[in-house]
Amino acid sequence: MEGVSYQRFPKIKIREVKDDFMKFELRETDASIANALRRIMIAEVPTIAIDLVEIEVNSSVLNDEFISHRLGLVPLTSERAMSMRFSRDCDACDGDGQCEYCSVEFYLRVKCLSDQTLDVTSKDLLSSDHTVVPVDYSDTSSSFDNTPNKGIIIVKLRRGQELRLRAIARKGIGKDHAKWSPAATVTFMYEPEIYINEDMMESLTLEEKTELVESSPTKVFGIDPENKQETGKCMIVGNPSTSPGIPLCGSRWPNTIWVYASMVIVVDPEAYTYDDEVLKKAEAMGKPGVVEIHAKEDSFIFTVETTGAVKASQLVLNAIEVLKQKLDAVRLSDDTVEADDQFGELGAHMRGG
Repeated sequence: MEGVSYQRFPKIKIREVKDDFMKFELRETDASIANALRRIMIAEVPTIAIDLVEIEVNSSVLNDEFISHRLGLVPLTSERAMSMRFSRDCDACDGDGQCEYCSVEFYLRVKCLSDQTLDVTSKDLLSSDHTVVPVDYSDTSSSFDNTPNKGIIIVKLRRGQELRLRAIARKGIGKDHAKWSPAATVTFMYEPEIYINEDMMESLTLEEKTELVESSPTKVFGIDPENKQETGKCMIVGNPSTSPGIPLCGSRWPNTIWVYASMVIVVDPEAYTYDDEVLKKAEAMGKPGVVEIHAKEDSFIFTVETTGAVKASQLVLNAIEVLKQKLDAVRLSDDTVEADDQFGELGAHMRGG
């Protein structure tokens, strides 16, 4: 209908943030935006990785190509990647990819002079830019592991063996090669809504409730013995005169007490994996509808883990920025030349180039 706006305003709620981990909620949007954000975090947020290796001396057991490949997969800190130029678009070096605006230079010179095996690691890479260095995976928060962090092993050398090389790191995206992907894992799930029919649940015995709870492969449900619920049933007991203080069920059964049953509760709704095992168990027990589970179509729970190239929070912000650029490129898609001038390589990717 003309004049009707379908604009939505997504909201993000942060649950947990660490340097390499983040968990957040994305609400008031649909699966297309959630999946677009996930794919951009994996494949289209730029980072810096070694792309060219010039080996001067290599007398190790690994050939040149093997070492070059291992160097390319070493994560590098990439906080300045968004402001760097793509080497093919750099006018300072005419696309050569070896200038300060689009590249970072590394050197490695190691020789084993003892009988003990020498580990050549990412710590031995010397960078021309102090802001772009191999990621340090040492856990400074742990008081149990006191061993020094030696970095990622590239190759091992014996006495007399030597490795000398020069490497060029450039800006890139995971769509071109996995070494540029800043994400180790990015997942999202629909937030589940779980309803328990208390009236139907009362008709189940404790054994049936236990079977229903244990039918879930993950610990979604539990039985709370502390929070008991009155069943409305009575049980005959001994002589009331010998049991003072017992509440009576009625004049017809003066020596009775009320029976209370343990309640089935939802322990962790996000542990539900949409396997439907609980629903199948309820149907098998002849109690369909005792538990109802629905997915919120406009609410998603994201889990983001990074390689350390960028912080998890920065990865999310960069992904949102790239998504905004892509949406702007769509608006300008009628004028391809204008889109390319403004968005460069992104415009080419939009057309599949």
